[in-house]
Amino acid sequence: MTARSDPLPDLSVFTQVTVAVVGDVMLDEYVHGDVRRISAEAPVPILEARRRSAMPGGAANAAASIAALGGGATIVGCVGDDGAGSSVRDLADAAGIDASRLVVDPGRDTTVKTRVVARGQQIVRIDHEAPRTLSGGVRRDLVRAARRAAEQADAVVISDYDKGVVDDELVQVVVEAAADKPVVVDPKRPDLSAYRGATVVTPNTAELERAVGYPCPTVDVAVGAARSLLDGLGGAALLVTLGPLGMVLVARGSEPFHAPARARTVYDVTGAGDTVVGALALALAGGFTPEAAVQVSSAAAAVAVTKAGTATVTVPELDTELTGGAGR
Repeated sequence: MTARSDPLPDLSVFTQVTVAVVGDVMLDEYVHGDVRRISAEAPVPILEARRRSAMPGGAANAAASIAALGGGATIVGCVGDDGAGSSVRDLADAAGIDASRLVVDPGRDTTVKTRVVARGQQIVRIDHEAPRTLSGGVRRDLVRAARRAAEQADAVVISDYDKGVVDDELVQVVVEAAADKPVVVDPKRPDLSAYRGATVVTPNTAELERAVGYPCPTVDVAVGAARSLLDGLGGAALLVTLGPLGMVLVARGSEPFHAPARARTVYDVTGAGDTVVGALALALAGGFTPEAAVQVSSAAAAVAVTKAGTATVTVPELDTELTGGAGR
């Protein structure tokens, strides 16, 4: 297994790349406050709410990660005809994301994840969602928008949160429309062959274990598990994110490439997977080798987990992480 550190191209190439992100769009809300006492009604903390905030979530967070790194980002997904859907659009616009290809489903509620945070620590998450199959007209509009976005972009991210947007047809439309461009998938299905034909599929440890049906406690076991899945992926590589064990790229015909975890104090892992796929797609479309793209993704994730909530990473932060503060 290789673990070399390849020379990295200039990150300024990201400004020349446009990535289409297709998938489950949601709104991430935060309620911030203090807990000073326990309720007399039940043994639960009372939050004295001080502040509310919101960020693009799910596939929209992956798009925000791309935009923060200087890339062009287009988001394709489905929102409801509601206040949360309007908020997603407004937040996307503010982040520099092209949200013109979002499809509105009047019969669907926009997914909202509300995190309650006391003195910087998340104490509960409340999900407002009703995953459902899209109606025929909405599905046709979504597939049309995804095809057009994939044709026009330099790379595509499929962000599958299992909320009813990403199905077999959408995956195949995106893969075919992207032709020879990088297609990076953040998966949620146990059967990873559903993403057949993509360039890289990025399961975490739990997702890999569900796919193979047994624990993967070490890098070597994870590599063996990933290799057993390659036949069903139609040429796609697997980038398995292993938390404190780092991440490992497994592709047919190549030695596995292991990027050890970077030493960081983990503050919040919310949205770290979105950061990984966004950075990976930018790097691959920007001409980085697969190994260099993994190094970039690993560094971006290391920065993201030091931040509170659904956070993005900037090019200066990423460059500092990659160079150890020495600059280029």
